[in-house]
Amino acid sequence: MNTNTNEATSSTESVDDKIIIDSVNTQSQAPLDLETKLAEAVALAEKHKDEWLRAKAETDNIRRRAAEDVLKAQKFGVEKMADSLLAVKDSLDAAMMAENVSVESFKEGVALTARQLTSIFEKFAIVEVNPVGAKFDPNKHQSIAALESDQEPNTVINVMQKGYTLYDRVLRPALVTVAKTK
Repeated sequence: MNTNTNEATSSTESVDDKIIIDSVNTQSQAPLDLETKLAEAVALAEKHKDEWLRAKAETDNIRRRAAEDVLKAQKFGVEKMADSLLAVKDSLDAAMMAENVSVESFKEGVALTARQLTSIFEKFAIVEVNPVGAKFDPNKHQSIAALESDQEPNTVINVMQKGYTLYDRVLRPALVTVAKTK
């Protein structure tokens, strides 16, 4: 019986020892797992921070470039029109330098220059507003006077200065005289 008791005791000790050893191993592995997971999380956080900083820098660069592009567009947006107007300026300068010019040839030169300017206006969507006979529109016309007339009231009867629009936006209103009832 003594032998059996010793065997039972040794088997019991062995099981208890095994539980304690497993417990110690589990406890010692848990900190290693937590440390590993923490290291992985820190590395992932650093990676995401780096990606975020790069994305932020790229966004800032895009904003800066867009602002520069807008500035350039504002500054040089009229470059094509200015280039087209140089031909008109050259024509006017040539007319001023001409000597011994007849009135007819001078008139022809002015007419040619006016056609050049009209061509430039068409190219850049500048439209002349000459509203004789049309209803007065305060958005496109500026009334200078109202005269008694046989025409319908608020009708433009005289244009003192033509108006101009750019893509349907008024650059300068037409200066007009409107009809009023007698």
